[in-house]
Amino acid sequence: MVWTPRATVAAVIENKGKFLLVEEDTGQVPHTVFNQPAGHLEDGESLINATVRETLEESGYDFTPTALVGIYRWIEPNSGETYLRFTFTGELGQFYPNHPLDDGIVGPRWLSRDEITTLGPSLRSPLVIRCVDDYLAGQRFPLTQLIDM
Repeated sequence: MVWTPRATVAAVIENKGKFLLVEEDTGQVPHTVFNQPAGHLEDGESLINATVRETLEESGYDFTPTALVGIYRWIEPNSGETYLRFTFTGELGQFYPNHPLDDGIVGPRWLSRDEITTLGPSLRSPLVIRCVDDYLAGQRFPLTQLIDM
């Protein structure tokens, strides 16, 4: 069997001291989890395009990535799956309140860093707060680091 990590993207979006998260009903315990707008890279898709698509599909917001916050490796403790997460920040665009959201997504939520930390086990993964903290620490890498061929 060939080992393959799962490539995912996420968006850290701040507006007036609050961060855009999405509330998701997983159907498992805990039923509701919170994450940045995030999802899997699709075949033939660039990391930038995946981030734009996932942000719209999960939150109803347009998003224009301007910098890479970080690349993270996380092993999900229950499944043992390895995730490679490419996290971006950028400019928040228009909100489409009637845009259909992905299955399971309850809706977008704006929370401060302190409010995010109180969610504890309701965070989708420890990457949620880590990415916010790296963003707040000013961690930014140019998008030119990403090469699509």
